Amino acid sequence: MMKPVVQLERTGCGIASVAALAGVSYVTAQRVANRIGISATDSRLWSETTPVRQLLRQYQLRTSSRPRPFVSWDALPNRALLAIKWHREGRRAFWHWVVFVRDSDGASVLDSKKILKHHVRKDFWRMKPRWFIEVR
Repeated sequence: MMKPVVQLERTGCGIASVAALAGVSYVTAQRVANRIGISATDSRLWSETTPVRQLLRQYQLRTSSRPRPFVSWDALPNRALLAIKWHREGRRAFWHWVVFVRDSDGASVLDSKKILKHHVRKDFWRMKPRWFIEVR
């Protein structure tokens, strides 16, 4: 079973999601991200897909070529980055990254948000994914 990684920075959901997918700690993923010019304070991390894709490549994790619209939980691949809490600020879109995983324990969402009591979520009706990126 994939384990959730809690973000250590308020805006570190992308780094934490990659850490969970790669099976490393937040600090390890943060160091790798910083080494390639990615920082949790850079708004591109939660308003563009390129930085997260670059970080995933550092761990030899491949992604689908482009985001696909969320249709249903059943239609998702076994591993995906989901954009939830999608909203606009001016002309720019922002979202919160989470990891969807389907394995022998069933489907769940790994949410890195620090204030959550449980980081493995199954309350699918509460989340409103906008789109996803498959992770292989």
